Amino acid sequence: MQILDGIAVSTHIKAQLQTEVAAIKAAGGKVPHLAAVLVGNNPASEAYVGNKVRTCEELGFGSTLLRFDPLISEAMLLEEVEKLNANPDIDGILVQLPLPGHIDENSVINAIDPAKDVDGFHPISQGRMLLGQPTFLPATPYGIMLMLEHYDIDVSGKHCVVIGRSNIVGTPMTILMSRNTRPGNATVTLAHSRTKNLKELVLQADIIVAAIGKPRFVTADMVKEGAIVIDVGINRIDDATRKSGSRLVGDVDFDNVAPKCSYITPVPKGVGPMTICGLMKNTLKAAISRS
Repeated sequence: MQILDGIAVSTHIKAQLQTEVAAIKAAGGKVPHLAAVLVGNNPASEAYVGNKVRTCEELGFGSTLLRFDPLISEAMLLEEVEKLNANPDIDGILVQLPLPGHIDENSVINAIDPAKDVDGFHPISQGRMLLGQPTFLPATPYGIMLMLEHYDIDVSGKHCVVIGRSNIVGTPMTILMSRNTRPGNATVTLAHSRTKNLKELVLQADIIVAAIGKPRFVTADMVKEGAIVIDVGINRIDDATRKSGSRLVGDVDFDNVAPKCSYITPVPKGVGPMTICGLMKNTLKAAISRS
């Protein structure tokens, strides 16, 4: 069993990005600039955005963090997005999800200029991805593909079961894993909460991508020997032994599943760092395409 180390892979990719940005600066080119929009004070969102801003600084990117009151109206938030669309210095726009319940997330995502959609959530980005055209890929699936590429894991012809059908992770993963690329060319099944005989289905999988948002949902009796397991879940559970009173676990029962796997991602330090790498690579691509 080998751990797919998101920290190690992201460190390697970030070093490459630092080199590219340094070369752009030396040539007098446009330094990538990411604008992050944070509405409210959700602790998890605060942490995610903070990590992204710090990574921008580490890579030599410009970054702008815009904070808004949780009671901001949808109309006012859309105005702020439009200002970022019109700002020539901003290459990428990230609106941290989830948004407060009174704001329609789709309306906000649709308002982002597709040329600055570095999260890869805009319908135009998703449509181009579906057609195999150049575009910004959703950051988490993109990061997973970068990890598979880094470890030179051949998924061609293998059966991949993706558990979870969100537009952010599950559905894009099915597209990327099945494309005629390397990594890619897998045979993909998309499973979800209404899937019948889920255990039997997952037991057939050579590759499992767990993105269902339920702690330790994938158990050892659902995983065959030698499977590759990608755990996208980030769930906070109570743990009286920790000073904080809680800890993070994935959608996979890691301790019991890991011994059966050929490769597995941990939580934390697995997919999470790779998501940020996907976002940063998209931001650099946006800056280059707009220069």
